[in-house]
Amino acid sequence: MNTTSRLLVLGTILTLTGCLEKPGETTPPKTEPQSAAKTSLEKQPAALHQRAIVFDAHCDTVLRMLKKGIDLGQRSEEGHIDIPRMKAGGLDIQVFALWVEPDYWPDKAAKRTLELADAVLSAIENHPDHLSLALTVKDARRIVKQNRIAIFMGIEGGHAIQDNLALLRMFHRIGVRYMTLTWMKNTNWADGSGDKPKHNGLTELGRQIVGEMNRLGMLVDISHVSDKTFYDVLAVTTKPVIASHSGCRAICDHYRNLDDDMLKALAKNGGVIGINYFVGFLDSEAARLSQALWDKLDILWEKHKDNREKYLEVRKPLVDEYNKNLPKVPLDRLIEHIDHVVKVAGIDHVGLGSDFDGISITPVGLDDVSDLPLITEKLIERGYCEKDIKKILGENMLRVFEAAIGN
Repeated sequence: MNTTSRLLVLGTILTLTGCLEKPGETTPPKTEPQSAAKTSLEKQPAALHQRAIVFDAHCDTVLRMLKKGIDLGQRSEEGHIDIPRMKAGGLDIQVFALWVEPDYWPDKAAKRTLELADAVLSAIENHPDHLSLALTVKDARRIVKQNRIAIFMGIEGGHAIQDNLALLRMFHRIGVRYMTLTWMKNTNWADGSGDKPKHNGLTELGRQIVGEMNRLGMLVDISHVSDKTFYDVLAVTTKPVIASHSGCRAICDHYRNLDDDMLKALAKNGGVIGINYFVGFLDSEAARLSQALWDKLDILWEKHKDNREKYLEVRKPLVDEYNKNLPKVPLDRLIEHIDHVVKVAGIDHVGLGSDFDGISITPVGLDDVSDLPLITEKLIERGYCEKDIKKILGENMLRVFEAAIGN
């Protein structure tokens, strides 16, 4: 066999088993493998999905557990996540977000965060055959090999630490491994994406908090922060960061999403964006309706913030009408966001961040966590090879978690 023939055979083998790339070359968003490899994958999407580690960087299921007493071990007709559906969807690693509602701000936020953490830890204790707390990536991989679901805890919204580095350290000690610096509104040390700028990004305390998170091994999450805060974080952090549940502003012009310059900056930092499944962050028309709703809710909140029951009463018809009017968004739109990140930032910088149980309307067909294999099918249809699909489904998140929190 001559050299040319050997190279052709080698190229076919590499294409069939993974991705064939030139050294230093980034895989394009629609890498077309050889037809034999593509046909093979198309016949076995479920097997590929099973081989991959599927990592969801953000869900809000804890509130359902705490408020409604949901038993994760029982399959539910409500919400998006429980153990039977996680198993059916091939989910291996889930970050449970500890989100503190605004009516607990400022002085009850830490206590509420502890209650949320207790709900997560109690669920793990009640279902040891299916769930296990992960503190490191090594933990997560071991748990997955044991055919259990690895659970990370992350704080959503810096209000939880009440401007106190000691509380930040205590949350890390009980197992929290990332913190989303803001949730919509400003904290006393960082501007949020859904609020009027107050600090011009990070304050000195904000920079200290990012530095302490780096030191502790707590991943910095920049979903929900203002654009200026985003760049301030990247100027301060010594470790990669994530946008745990966001999208691409070029496709859906919403302030919660990242524009192309931000995606490039995130890639330079070594970070990863987890694509949010909410149609309001995926589709422009849905985003317009979403912003209109938030404007109305902000007015209602200011009027009724001292009476939560009244606020919930008057907001319900608005939310119901909003959900009824949201457009049906195809699952391909979510894949378009993944494609865009790959095109702009590279294949190593995109993952999954569902926001399940924190969102109302998902793309058509992606009704809950049991439908995750559809994402793998769509990625195969787009021409992604197995190696890159595995990166998107989980390996990219595992890499950035390991870089920030340690192995």
